[in-house]
Amino acid sequence: MAGPYPPDYGAGPVGPQMYPSPHPQPFPEPYPENVPSAYPGMLPPPVQYPKKRRWPFVAGALAAVVVIAALVAAIVLATRSGNEASSGALTDASAKAAIQEYLNAMTDGDDETVARHTLCGLFDAVKERRSDLALASLSSDAFRKQYGRAEVLSIDKMVMWSPHQAQVLFTMQVQPATGSRRGQPRTEGEQQAVAQVLSQDNEVLVCSYLPRTAGQY
Repeated sequence: MAGPYPPDYGAGPVGPQMYPSPHPQPFPEPYPENVPSAYPGMLPPPVQYPKKRRWPFVAGALAAVVVIAALVAAIVLATRSGNEASSGALTDASAKAAIQEYLNAMTDGDDETVARHTLCGLFDAVKERRSDLALASLSSDAFRKQYGRAEVLSIDKMVMWSPHQAQVLFTMQVQPATGSRRGQPRTEGEQQAVAQVLSQDNEVLVCSYLPRTAGQY
């Protein structure tokens, strides 16, 4: 038979055929060069925004904390000082004055003042004082036989047992007694002694007294 052979439909599936589109798309045009910018001239330099500085704020906060702490400390110290002053806390000056009063009472034979000191705050509550006054008289006599006068020069050391009680080492200037018995050593010049003092009811008392080179009186 003349002419082309018909397709053999039994030979297998035929692949998809590409047909030209009835509306062909034009090729994309390249991006035009030298397109005018929307902003005339050169672009301005970028704006430099200042950075936030936190150091001044931190320094100010620290300074405020320091000021507040100083004020609190000052208030606490003032309150403590006021409480100590009002409660009669011991000081070098108050201890020196009390010891000098005690030594003067011993020199002058003021047995009641001596007993008030040695009873260490109990004098006003004691009902029977004759034995205490007799003991004070003996102490005063023994003191006058050795010393004619004694003056406290300095507080050398104060060991605080509490804000109101302490043991005091002091130096006194002593003069020998004029009526010293023959053979008795004449003590003259500076001498140290130890006293135990107590502050109570706005009064400082010498509870005990002991010269460093003699017996206790």
